[in-house]
Amino acid sequence: MTIRVLLADDQALLRSAFRVLVDSESDMEVVGEASDGAEAVRLAGERAADVVLMDIRMPGTDGLAATRLISADPDLAQVHVVILTTFEVDDYVVQSLRAGACGFLGKGSEPEELLNAIRVAAGGEALLSPAATKGLIARFLAQGGDDGRDPARSERLGALTGREREVLVQVAGGHSNDEIAERLEVSPLTVKTHVNRAMAKLGARDRAQLVVIAYESGLVRPRMD
Repeated sequence: MTIRVLLADDQALLRSAFRVLVDSESDMEVVGEASDGAEAVRLAGERAADVVLMDIRMPGTDGLAATRLISADPDLAQVHVVILTTFEVDDYVVQSLRAGACGFLGKGSEPEELLNAIRVAAGGEALLSPAATKGLIARFLAQGGDDGRDPARSERLGALTGREREVLVQVAGGHSNDEIAERLEVSPLTVKTHVNRAMAKLGARDRAQLVVIAYESGLVRPRMD
């Protein structure tokens, strides 16, 4: 299956560079380019994109607003957004995950990292850098007041089984299904089943939103180190 990629960045030079890189791979192709968020939302549907590489700072409708629009549209449920950011240590990172992005990537990343990000996103996995999973998200969520806990989110955790909560904690730590399976001594398929059930019960679009919910609900405590 060929991964259909949409490029959204207001800098034509960067879009051209990304296009050359993506089109050089046999399992992916660029199906469109957008110079602002509104165009990205429109093309995501028209071109049946699987992954959108979304610059967060664009004129008019920015990447954050565009991500919200894509995530809120049931007709675009198959579209996975990867936010491109200049600085990972940025409040925009958490805002983008809350908006529905499956992850983020620094613009200074190596070509292979970008290509891997596209494949990971297309597979429905969360793309979270070590900096994020080790505390970046937690620190910004904690800025929301008190300890960052959302009572409504906490209440919804009651629908999870004990094992699903265990798996959610591991997901919030940035671990893959294989890693979680090894830690909990179960099969990767069992982990995948628990993850999918947790997503359904919590109304999460993908694994990245599960991470946000885990912190906002208080299930996982912010690390301030």
